[in-house]
Amino acid sequence: MLASALENLLNRGLPRSVRARELCAELAGRRLAVEAPGLARVLIESSGAALTLRRSEEAADAAISGGPLSLGILGSGLSHEPVRRGEVEVRGDAELAEKFQQLLRLLRPDLEEELAVLLGDVPAHRLGQLARGALGWSGRAAATLWRDLGDYAAHERRDLVSAAEGETFLRGVDALREDADRLTARVDQLERRVTAP
Repeated sequence: MLASALENLLNRGLPRSVRARELCAELAGRRLAVEAPGLARVLIESSGAALTLRRSEEAADAAISGGPLSLGILGSGLSHEPVRRGEVEVRGDAELAEKFQQLLRLLRPDLEEELAVLLGDVPAHRLGQLARGALGWSGRAAATLWRDLGDYAAHERRDLVSAAEGETFLRGVDALREDADRLTARVDQLERRVTAP
């Protein structure tokens, strides 16, 4: 039921994007498996004109597996870090998996627009503003929390070195390294003078 609702939601976006239609036609007959431990394996297939999603163990041309959060970050297009860090594994045709990712990103529904169909334009817009405000606030709160924890660990507990102290230390290390290099060069020069006939 959820897969068919998601399938309908994605396919409604196809008429809105020329590039999405091109990619869908390019991927005709190809399959991508999305696997998350503990969750169902979902097979995404392009007919050339639409996508189908279903739970299936059938063979796929490419497979992406990882935790739900890592798959979500990758699917959002915000970052490829989950793949680089090994949190998401791509098996099979990686180029095909990338094309499916592009297509899904293009078909990502505008939730405010979808809510407008159910609730009307004004309530959907208000809910969208509320959601964006809540996400913005939570992002700022998380950034402030991390900064405050870093300051606490550096200044109060002295478990970490502050940025200013770290930079001073690194400048000192660089100066010491340069002095040691100059000293080595001077010693080499003196040795050559002493050993020269």
